[in-house]
Amino acid sequence: MGRLGPLAIALPLWMCFGRAAAGLHDPQLCYILDGILFLYGLVLTTLYCRLKVLSCRMGSAGKQVTNEGIYSDLQTQPADTYETIGMKT
Repeated sequence: MGRLGPLAIALPLWMCFGRAAAGLHDPQLCYILDGILFLYGLVLTTLYCRLKVLSCRMGSAGKQVTNEGIYSDLQTQPADTYETIGMKT
């Protein structure tokens, strides 16, 4: 077989677009696509809520209650954070 050019491959696909576009006006196809989209959204929402619940459980079990609130993880920096560069004279 000879080598097929891009036009020879694209031509049959281009001819099928007319039939595919005509199928988009069929209401039964829209209902099927809406059902698939609804199920997809339901599954993603369920997985997201499950992830949030599990992360809350893991977070509350691993943390200790302190009086400092949200600033409990912050620590003061030591005084020698910035060192003076020794200059030679």
